[in-house]
Amino acid sequence: MKKYDIILMDADDTIFDFGKAEENALKRLFTMYNIPWNEENVHTYQEINEEMWRQFERGDITKSYLLDNRFALFFAAKGITADGVKANEDYLDGLAEGNFLLPGALELCRAIKELGCGLYLATNGVTRVQKNRLATSDIRPFCDGIFVSEEAGSQKPQKEYFQYVLDKLGNPDKSRVLMVGDSLTSDMKGAVQYGIDSCWLNTKGQTTDLPVTYTVTSIPDILPVIAGEPV
Repeated sequence: MKKYDIILMDADDTIFDFGKAEENALKRLFTMYNIPWNEENVHTYQEINEEMWRQFERGDITKSYLLDNRFALFFAAKGITADGVKANEDYLDGLAEGNFLLPGALELCRAIKELGCGLYLATNGVTRVQKNRLATSDIRPFCDGIFVSEEAGSQKPQKEYFQYVLDKLGNPDKSRVLMVGDSLTSDMKGAVQYGIDSCWLNTKGQTTDLPVTYTVTSIPDILPVIAGEPV
């Protein structure tokens, strides 16, 4: 017997292997722009990109600012003369093809649908990238929809994002909605602030003071939470 009717599932690093998708897209971009593929260059980009996503989650910058400037800042740091906006578009083209699933993700999504739950991806990613990845993924038959922050006009962890999602779903009983994700700062913080149950996929042995409802360490452990089984 299921404990939840609606499952809001984070996309990157919960269902999709973002690290693999990012690496493939970056390699493609670096080849296009004749940038040496080495640890230093990759690390510099990732530092800039991750810090900008943290600023976006806090509401300090907009999504468009992030996308328009992350490669411009990377190029400036490396002394490269190139169009950062065009580079971002080229990168997103590659990223949109990266629909690699994490081990156990397909089986989880199939089992969630067999329980009779509504399964929706809830993501702060880029709309065209995330929608293309879902559309071409093996999980597509088991997923009822996707909510992307760009379309919501707000992002996880903001309450407005979660209200947008629940409004679109006909305002179901909050006690029957579960947010599943790997990020403390967006998925878990957002669920706690909005007042819905949360399931933290903690694969890195992190600790938190957030009052998350459940903590699991692997993707297969998520299903018993949804089914209301002892965990």
